[in-house]
Amino acid sequence: MINRDDGAQSGDGKAAQPAQGDVELLARRLAKDMDISEDEARELIELIGPDWTSLVREARFLKGRY
Repeated sequence: MINRDDGAQSGDGKAAQPAQGDVELLARRLAKDMDISEDEARELIELIGPDWTSLVREARFLKGRY
């Protein structure tokens, strides 16, 4: 198995965390597309990981609460 910096190993079922620059790009896109703040987008990425479908679903839920 491949050891990674984030504690996850290949095939252990844990999603790899994206690099910080990737998080920023993803947060900007999510914030723009879903009309949420970049801080909210970063928090979702931290909680959920980089899966776009899951992020969009949760952003819609978050947006509906306000």
